Amino acid sequence: MTRAELTGVAGVPETALSDLLLERLPANLAEAPWSVTGHALIWMGRGGGGSAQALPSSVRGTARPLGVVGGMVRYADTPVGTYDEVFGAVGFRHNGKVTGSVSFMAVDSEASLVGGRTNWAMPKTLAKFTGGIGGGETITGSSADGAAWSVSATPRVLGPAIPYKSKAVVHQQFPDGSLRPSQLVMRAKLRPALIKVEVTSDGPLAEWLRPGRHFGGVVESMEFSLGVPGR
Repeated sequence: MTRAELTGVAGVPETALSDLLLERLPANLAEAPWSVTGHALIWMGRGGGGSAQALPSSVRGTARPLGVVGGMVRYADTPVGTYDEVFGAVGFRHNGKVTGSVSFMAVDSEASLVGGRTNWAMPKTLAKFTGGIGGGETITGSSADGAAWSVSATPRVLGPAIPYKSKAVVHQQFPDGSLRPSQLVMRAKLRPALIKVEVTSDGPLAEWLRPGRHFGGVVESMEFSLGVPGR
């Protein structure tokens, strides 16, 4: 693992890594694929003009953003242990198919940060979290590496839990400039919900991961796998 493998991953300004953090990061402890369990809050929104700028440079200007997915995740079991995560992804069309790219992601695990950047070019940075998921509780993620940003989410459940299955492909831009796909397969139980989202940042994060009330869900339980890029 080289410094370029970590710093060359495409992401919005809030995902930049400080020199102090880079100096202490561990080696990659778990190669792809990963299988994980946990629960989450997920919401959908319109990214507006800012979402186009959040896309990787290899598709920016040619891809048309379709919307944004945001989320807070509390992982119960992963190859690198338990951790929390906040993310924002932009959906777009690529070669005639709908896909997405994670432009913002932050975790409270240095091992997860390294694994995400090295395995799939996920632009993970370091965060700290307060609160919880479910029961109307607010969960907040904020920077633990110097940048000034914060994302909070509070759910209002609208209905009973329903089973949910999905297969999706995300495309991430690697340090060599290539855009590579990875397949995400998920099985979950979720309750439809309105999610009140608050976003602050000294960068452009709130311009596309927009604050406000968004339709989404409380994911009571989930299992998913994220495969090897390019397969």
